[in-house]
Amino acid sequence: MKVCVITDNLYIYEHFVDLLRRKPQDAEFDFYYATWNHAFREKFGENGGMRPIKLREQGDEFFNAYDLFISLHCKQLFPDRMVTEHTCINVHPGLNPYNRGWFPQVFGIMNHMPIGVTIHLMDTELDHGPILWQRELKLGADETSKDVYERILATEMELMEEHLEDILTGNYTPMPMPSEGNINYKQDFDALCEIDRDKPATYGEVIDFLRAMTHQPYKNAYFYDADGKKVYVGIELEKEQ
Repeated sequence: MKVCVITDNLYIYEHFVDLLRRKPQDAEFDFYYATWNHAFREKFGENGGMRPIKLREQGDEFFNAYDLFISLHCKQLFPDRMVTEHTCINVHPGLNPYNRGWFPQVFGIMNHMPIGVTIHLMDTELDHGPILWQRELKLGADETSKDVYERILATEMELMEEHLEDILTGNYTPMPMPSEGNINYKQDFDALCEIDRDKPATYGEVIDFLRAMTHQPYKNAYFYDADGKKVYVGIELEKEQ
């Protein structure tokens, strides 16, 4: 069996490779990353272990070379023909159907919606398709987006370790999503970043907004000062010991 794994997340890649070392599978794995992922290109180049790819430029020769495709935080959309003609599985850092799309934990924190991990069969819609396994995570009052995201990554690898053999053998029963839920795009996140200082809000809403937007080392929420310069805003939370 030949498996194509596409990922643009270094943590996920390294832990998945470690999983394969600890629990060898009766399958051959090839790894790819997006051609525009400059950090990966600098780290891996085009060596045999990890290669750049632009999925929309691939044809039958590439697609037919694999029995299974796995998306592990892939930064590119799978072409329609890829998900309709081949088995494609996505490991999504959100609890479908809530907050499909970009940065599920950000919108989960802000909107008080469930947060977690979903492994699902892919179809032609974004983060959509029959659910295979899920795990919900409870949000701590002192957690920022980064804190939750780190737990999400670890949970994704826990689920992959538990179910990788099931994925490879097709030992699963797909479950339809209970609803269409909601979806967020990059432009939705970008629209959040500029703070409207005249917008009324409760302290609770402000705290949830800031912790949702705090994800070091990234600079997300900001306002403009009198000179037209961006002033970035984050938050530090510490629970009493």
